[in-house]
Amino acid sequence: IAVLGIGLAVALFARGAFDASETDPGAGGWPPPADVVALGRAVYAGNCASCHGAAGEGEPGWQSRRTDGSYPAPPHDATGHTWHHADGLLFAIIRDGGARLNIPGFRSGMPAWGDALTDDEIRAVITYMKTLWGPRERSFQAEVSASDPMP
Repeated sequence: IAVLGIGLAVALFARGAFDASETDPGAGGWPPPADVVALGRAVYAGNCASCHGAAGEGEPGWQSRRTDGSYPAPPHDATGHTWHHADGLLFAIIRDGGARLNIPGFRSGMPAWGDALTDDEIRAVITYMKTLWGPRERSFQAEVSASDPMP
């Protein structure tokens, strides 16, 4: 039985199912405090879900440019690309809007929320979005965020 247990642990680790950040509350700040997640969920529901979807699924065709040159709202769950971006960039996009990206030929419909949301509410929304990802996405995003953390 001990050998079987060790074999199972090795197999889970090899598949990526065992992630210290998922089992150790101190690792990488995960899991986050429940009150922060609750605030983020409420702010997301009231301000973000109308475009990005109640479950973070985004708008249909989010990867295809519209006739006006803008893109539909992307998903914030694991199927999108939000988890590819560092916390600092996500914070800036929410605060300053999609135009902050300043990418030639790119038009964003993402409004600036800096006048409507506090910095703590923006941080909470980002924390909540991380609950929509799996351990691999959170791990990748934590590494990217190491050089560009939230202010």
